[in-house]
Amino acid sequence: MDTQVVETIGFDLGHGETAVAKAKVESIEPPQMLEVNNKKIQITAIGIHPELGILVGDQALIQAGVTQLQIGFKQKPNNSPKYRQTIHNFVETYDRILKESKQIEGGEISQYYVGCPSGWSTEERQEYQTLIKEAGIKKLSIIPESRAAFMQAKEGGKLGYNELLSTVLIVDIGSSTTDFTLVKSLHEMPLDFGRNTLGASLIDKAIFARTLANHEQKELLEKIFKQHSHHKFRCEIQCRRVKEDYFSNEQLYSDGATFARGFEFITPQLHFIPQVNKSIMEEIINQPLPELENKSWIQTFREAVNEAKEKLKDQGILPQVVLMTGGASRMKFTRDVCAEIFPEPDTQVRPDPEPERCIALGLARVGRWELRAAAFKEEVNKLCDSPKLKEIVSKHIPGLIDLLVPPLSAGLLQNAVKSGLKEWKDNKIRTLADLQTTIEQRALQWLKSDRAQQIINNQCVNWFNTEIRPDLAAETDPICQKFQISKSSLRFEGGIDSTVVNPQLSFAEDVLGVTVSFLVSLIIAGGTIGSLIALLLTGHFVLPIALVYGAAFLGEGVRLNKERITDALKTKIDIPGWIRFMALSDRAIDEMCEKMNPDLQKSLKESMTQQRDAFDELIGKVGQQLKNALDAKAEEAIILIQ
Repeated sequence: MDTQVVETIGFDLGHGETAVAKAKVESIEPPQMLEVNNKKIQITAIGIHPELGILVGDQALIQAGVTQLQIGFKQKPNNSPKYRQTIHNFVETYDRILKESKQIEGGEISQYYVGCPSGWSTEERQEYQTLIKEAGIKKLSIIPESRAAFMQAKEGGKLGYNELLSTVLIVDIGSSTTDFTLVKSLHEMPLDFGRNTLGASLIDKAIFARTLANHEQKELLEKIFKQHSHHKFRCEIQCRRVKEDYFSNEQLYSDGATFARGFEFITPQLHFIPQVNKSIMEEIINQPLPELENKSWIQTFREAVNEAKEKLKDQGILPQVVLMTGGASRMKFTRDVCAEIFPEPDTQVRPDPEPERCIALGLARVGRWELRAAAFKEEVNKLCDSPKLKEIVSKHIPGLIDLLVPPLSAGLLQNAVKSGLKEWKDNKIRTLADLQTTIEQRALQWLKSDRAQQIINNQCVNWFNTEIRPDLAAETDPICQKFQISKSSLRFEGGIDSTVVNPQLSFAEDVLGVTVSFLVSLIIAGGTIGSLIALLLTGHFVLPIALVYGAAFLGEGVRLNKERITDALKTKIDIPGWIRFMALSDRAIDEMCEKMNPDLQKSLKESMTQQRDAFDELIGKVGQQLKNALDAKAEEAIILIQ
């Protein structure tokens, strides 16, 4: 048996920065950010120190004596031994630090959720998972970063329920790539633009190239960078920090005399000082870059957003929300471009206020949500697969019969019996046997009519709302309570309209089929209509017929007993019109039908109650439909689980 996971670890291993968050599975409290080297967010860097061993983050950058420094090494999985060893060492070191500092439990009760670009294929995700597991992570899932961003927005209250069910375009501007992902109800669909190289680190590199080109000792620096790559990496990090400083305080650096500056000490006489202000940054984001086919960063980004819009337009989709994440979403011009291409009010552009933390927190939330959602579905399935639903339906079948019998009896009398009697009175039907056949045919015709179907439909809805629904809620409420979601999530709060509100609950058709088959059997095989007609009509006609025709006409030796006269009346005698007219006024017909109603209702109820086989089939069908409807409700409710 698997050990129960008690905490989910969101591990955002980014090309530029790395962050980790943790969520407790049994809690709905927000996840907490974890610290490595006393920092919640680290530069993605790794180095080896001859005495201290493997160092990560800022320690790898700052510690004197570090060799083999590497930064920005996240990429699609490949077979390079250096790449695989770097990922292995980085993940293993992070995991060790988190366990040693008691921030995570580790082992079987901690499950890692590691992010990847949404454009990675299933095979690439699988290979990445294998690689990270080799670093000693026992329980692990690879999750698209777009889903994490979506979940963080959902849990942070940035997306309303209707928006969660609508379409959300996630624009994830990372250090190495910009990913566009359409998300609908947690199902992500990456928009593939082919080779994606549009990352914000290109801006870092442009600042680096500009600073180096303008440096007084350019040749010396180039020689040092070639021989000692860790100096180059540290200078690139300074360029990244300058960029982040600028975009965090753009207004401050709009003045031509004010600069965002970095400083890297190489030797006492040699320093690397990148600096930018508004005019320099405008120049950088508008300059052609070889990595972008000699297009500028802003031009390429604009084209990508436009292409995303066109791809969605081809599918008839206009996203309700554009959710921007990734550290580079702090660059104001990216938000301006998105707002220009997806204008309000049709689309809301929403940048994440903490993009550096967003993915780590979102990954921890996705992990917790997946575990809790799976447990929730298991509880609902357990209820659906238990005998409970059928027991609830079976228990209330007598109530369904009680609801169906009165309107069906009234409808049969009005639409079959009464109209037949009036035609017989007017000599349009010859014998009582013909009258019985006519009434039976009309009864069947009416039962199959839209009106009869509507009656059955209405009574089924009434039956569900008054009898089934309360018992169903008694079973589903504890499940909702356990997972801390509203009881209404699995309730059919407004009742049902089987054609509008809950198309899964269209069991009126099943009830109709069973009911019609009952009544066909009852009317034809049971002879109910015939016996009722004979019983009532003999009371009206025995004496007049005997007086007019005499016993001999009825057959030699026939006594005037009710049984023989009934048979003769039905088959032999075409009763004169004046007798029919005298005996059957409209009022008399109404009275006859009124007298027949209790007997017909009794026959219908007895017949239905005795037909257990047919109702067993109905119980099975209605039980299955309740299961389908609960499944659909559960799918909707899953999105509410935290």
